[in-house]
Amino acid sequence: MKRIVIFASGSGSNAENIINFFKHTQTAAVTCVLCNNQQAKVFERCKKLNTKCLHFLKEDFYTSDTILNILKKEADFIILAGFLWRIPQKIVAAFPQKIINIHPALLPKYGGKGMYGMHVHKAVKDNNETETGITIHYVNENYDEGAVIFQSKTVVNIKDTPTTIAGKIQLLEQRYFPEIIQEVILNTHE
Repeated sequence: MKRIVIFASGSGSNAENIINFFKHTQTAAVTCVLCNNQQAKVFERCKKLNTKCLHFLKEDFYTSDTILNILKKEADFIILAGFLWRIPQKIVAAFPQKIINIHPALLPKYGGKGMYGMHVHKAVKDNNETETGITIHYVNENYDEGAVIFQSKTVVNIKDTPTTIAGKIQLLEQRYFPEIIQEVILNTHE
């Protein structure tokens, strides 16, 4: 059974969905959630799910090897679920093709630094897009530039607001993210 570590920065809805999904499989288990935001709701979710959730500082991630050492002990795969920091090169190098992110748009559109959450949905609406969706992709050292694994689309109607677009995206994330993670794990030959 493979080990998953999730990085999260916010509410943790995707983290909770992934934890619950893998509780019912023989493929993998979430060993730990790492969070860079002490006020994040993901801590409450993890407590209810009886899953270890650790807070870490920028220095632990970028300057020292604290997080890298935790990952080497706890992870075969790393999942970014609403995590907003760029992954350091040393972690990318230690886990090639083993770090997966979900982005709330159809990359390469609306990707890059600062393009997350409602910022993305507002940009989609402001540009009168007729469709948007999710992109699940491998992570490299640049924001949202890793190879695409999977995309799913949804229609954007003229009456949609950034909030209704966010709801459509969340449905796609909840439906597909755990399944695609499992497919990647099952198709990775070591």
